[in-house]
Amino acid sequence: MKKSGKRWTLEIIGILLALLWISPFYLMIANAFKTKREIFTNTLKLPEEFTFDNFTQAFEELTFLQTFVNSVLVTLLSVAVILFFSAMAAYALSRNGSRLSSIIFFVFVAAMLIPFQSVMIPLVTIFGKANALNFYGLIFMYLGFGCSLSIFLYHGALKGISKSLDEAATIDGCNRLQVFWYIIFPLLKPISITVGILNVIWIWNDFLLPSLVISGDGTDTIPLKLFNFFGQYTKQWHLALAGLTISIIPVIIAYFFAQKQIIKGVSDGAVK
Repeated sequence: MKKSGKRWTLEIIGILLALLWISPFYLMIANAFKTKREIFTNTLKLPEEFTFDNFTQAFEELTFLQTFVNSVLVTLLSVAVILFFSAMAAYALSRNGSRLSSIIFFVFVAAMLIPFQSVMIPLVTIFGKANALNFYGLIFMYLGFGCSLSIFLYHGALKGISKSLDEAATIDGCNRLQVFWYIIFPLLKPISITVGILNVIWIWNDFLLPSLVISGDGTDTIPLKLFNFFGQYTKQWHLALAGLTISIIPVIIAYFFAQKQIIKGVSDGAVK
């Protein structure tokens, strides 16, 4: 009886936590179908009459196709760069057993504790002056801020891959780069998917860094465009919530197809 009661208690707590977690999504989606007036008079309830006008207007005012392409380019290029350099750095650090490698690895881990606000002004000072470099400078910044966690996860996964594979490939005539690219990197697929999804969610939804770097000359990302719905004297919540609902769909789809690999990759990177 005691075990049964404990199990029921844990299940109830789990259900309450799940409801708490999905409540923001419910509020966003439910209010995206309401008029501006109904949002303020009937926030928690379902819409009295579902309207799709908010989505149509938000799609037009966001210039969604162009903005979507900008977000996709920034996200994919940034994630590709993070994956490539983080995997190579983690491989070099894990296979080199020197004390210097351990120090460098712990520096990367410690870098995760540095708040963005402490380096925000120098970054904007350096990259904000050259408008031509804004787009590529943003990708470079994402590499700097995203590589610490990525190297940490890759480093943990590489500990579970035997060094005998490196030695066998070297005997067969592979150089160090070929060993990594053809032997080691394919074995890192689960953790690569995990690192990719984690960075996609972060970069796709990031507002602060693009707002400091991108000049707004047709290169705005979706979070930047959504900010246009909030003016000094008015806040168009009905359009903002509709735009947010549209913008999260690609990330949810990507996560849905990769969730098994994400769980496996996190366990490989954290436990081994």
